[in-house]
Amino acid sequence: MKSLSVLCLLGFVAVAFARPEHYTDKYDSVDLDEILSNRRLLIPYVNCILETGKCSPDGKELKSHIKDALENYCAKCTDVQKNGTRKVIGHLINNENEYWEKLVNKYDPDRKYVTKYEAELRTVKA
Repeated sequence: MKSLSVLCLLGFVAVAFARPEHYTDKYDSVDLDEILSNRRLLIPYVNCILETGKCSPDGKELKSHIKDALENYCAKCTDVQKNGTRKVIGHLINNENEYWEKLVNKYDPDRKYVTKYEAELRTVKA
């Protein structure tokens, strides 16, 4: 009986370490298109992340993971979060450059991580 308990415990530990850790998917259903198309909705999120305004619960969650997600290229993100991140960063780079620069200065002042995103997501302006 004792060996069965130890075996179960070892199995639990193996599963716990084998399962990749992800950020919560609680807010994966947020309509990013609606937020990005409406500055009245977008700017409070940006101000939250810049710590110049109040944060909604989903804004707090986002802010708590930005540095880790940036440094690890969203390794703990769900697929929805990865796609959403690309959409939001692309929008900021191409449409809200002033806010993008403020965010970069806060979270990646040495531009070690954002250069990759900028090269991929900047649209060519003709």
